[in-house]
Amino acid sequence: MTATIIDGKAFAATVRKKVASHVATLKQGHGITPGLAVVLVGEDPASQVYVRSKGKMTVEVGMNSYEHRLDADTSEADLLALIERLNADTDVHGILVQLPLPGHLNEDLVINAIDPAKDVDGFHISNVGLLGTGQKSMVPCTPLGCLMMLRDHHGSLSGMDAVVIGRSNIVGKPMAQLLLGDSCTVTIAHSRTKDLPGVARRADIVIAAVGRPEMVPGDWIKPGATVIDVGINRIEAPERGTNEDGSVKTRLVGDVAFDSCAEVAGAITPVPGGVGPMTIACLLANTVTACCRAHDLPEPEGLTA
Repeated sequence: MTATIIDGKAFAATVRKKVASHVATLKQGHGITPGLAVVLVGEDPASQVYVRSKGKMTVEVGMNSYEHRLDADTSEADLLALIERLNADTDVHGILVQLPLPGHLNEDLVINAIDPAKDVDGFHISNVGLLGTGQKSMVPCTPLGCLMMLRDHHGSLSGMDAVVIGRSNIVGKPMAQLLLGDSCTVTIAHSRTKDLPGVARRADIVIAAVGRPEMVPGDWIKPGATVIDVGINRIEAPERGTNEDGSVKTRLVGDVAFDSCAEVAGAITPVPGGVGPMTIACLLANTVTACCRAHDLPEPEGLTA
């Protein structure tokens, strides 16, 4: 058996297309342009790449992009004052503070200062509570992207046995809530789980979000199961040779051992090109959803949980 590859890059492109179409409708029918504000504190290179990419895609789908770049030594008071201004700005429908923040800033305090209705990352404690109780909320982008891909592949997820490996607030926990919302039977497993291979092996859906390179081998997977790999890990790849500075070249791998899992699974997401592209696509989808809610307009179909 060879698994069907779930192409996250292609699926993300269709999501962005839907977003662009809804943005065009909002502009033409209501004179409203959704706006996303991204706040970057400091010079973290990975964060700079993300922010640039987010800004570019925001503009590509026809939305307004507002970037706020602050020095690494920005005070908490100044950052909170900026968030307060963005909360009050009616042109801004989504606010995202790029994590991680410099050590002297309290991430929880900063995230919970964002208006929950504009919290397009879905990290605000109010959104966490709303999601946990099955109410309308802003949903974290990565789990939302995983859910969209699962629905697209399976249609209904009702009654399926799902195992989420990883219990982070960003992926593991919200992923479990979303799967419960779609009537799956859900287990959250982690590094302390007794007989983790046995727990994974009974699942129709395995979602790996632990941050350990190739931790899940093929013999943990039930034949025909769907495997969603959220991990993005950079490992040394001596077979690729060395860089100009003499360091060993690297490659990206997920949390599952792709080749061995692909032999057993019914469907699997690759790394790169699987869940990653969906995260930014869902950020754009969340911004449009937030804009529609702010103006009491119908939410875009197929772009929410």
